[in-house]
Amino acid sequence: MPKIEVRTAVLEDIPAMMDLDHSYHTDYVWQMDLISEDRYVSVNFQENRLPRSVKVDYPRNTRQLMKDWIHRDALLVALIEKKPVAYISVTEDLSPSSAWITDMVVAPVHRRAGIGTALIVAVEQWAVENRLKRMIVDVQSKNMPAIKCFHKLGYSFCGYNDHFYANQDIALFFSHYLG
Repeated sequence: MPKIEVRTAVLEDIPAMMDLDHSYHTDYVWQMDLISEDRYVSVNFQENRLPRSVKVDYPRNTRQLMKDWIHRDALLVALIEKKPVAYISVTEDLSPSSAWITDMVVAPVHRRAGIGTALIVAVEQWAVENRLKRMIVDVQSKNMPAIKCFHKLGYSFCGYNDHFYANQDIALFFSHYLG
């Protein structure tokens, strides 16, 4: 396995970060079941296998991302052989002592090789150094690879918003308290 370097992104990294394939393929979805009666609301999510693998586009406009990165509190990049292959961006949240992972992308050829985990661990370390106590992340309900990764790292489901993304995909929220 090639050596992964994680560091703060610099201006020269931006073109390669923009060129990363932000889409992903999935065979599963967290399907929402909402039951609403007069004095009772129940929301359940169930992992369901899709009839076929689907390509899912990134929920945010990739051209807008570059403008958003200026306002992020941390933007880390993962490099292999000095070439950007992944990134993660974070902003301090309005919630007390929290940081929000706003974007995380790994080049398809490098997925499931520990790079996403390395980025999450690095950003958690950044959060601890900045005296933050909790990490929060939003994930599309179809993004099973990310959901499984965050579960593996101790993140717990903490909510959803069915009008969060412009493309109307359901956002699932996961959080993790930092030790």
